[in-house]
Amino acid sequence: MSDLAPPVENLMIEDIKAGLASGTMIVVDVRETHEFEAGHIPGSVLVPLSVFQVADIPEAKGRRIVLSCRSGRRSLTAAAMAFEQGLAIDAHYAGGFLDWVQHGQDVADGL
Repeated sequence: MSDLAPPVENLMIEDIKAGLASGTMIVVDVRETHEFEAGHIPGSVLVPLSVFQVADIPEAKGRRIVLSCRSGRRSLTAAAMAFEQGLAIDAHYAGGFLDWVQHGQDVADGL
């Protein structure tokens, strides 16, 4: 494997909505549990950055794994961590949960 992580594509809300609607994307939320419980993108799965392990990411089954957080910073950190753990993730939601809410999208709560 190369020592250089692949570039991480900045996906926008339209990309996330389309990927979730078509079932071709799995959104992995790397915020902490209390943040996820308070509100998250419906259908996203929680893998907190503080305990991030690629083994905790559900099997992709042909779907693109996309990382998401509050604003797009922690998701980039998680992409680097995933690469170090042997999984190259090439996309994140650049605006994160804040962008999702600002666009008036539905929000799920709880675990």
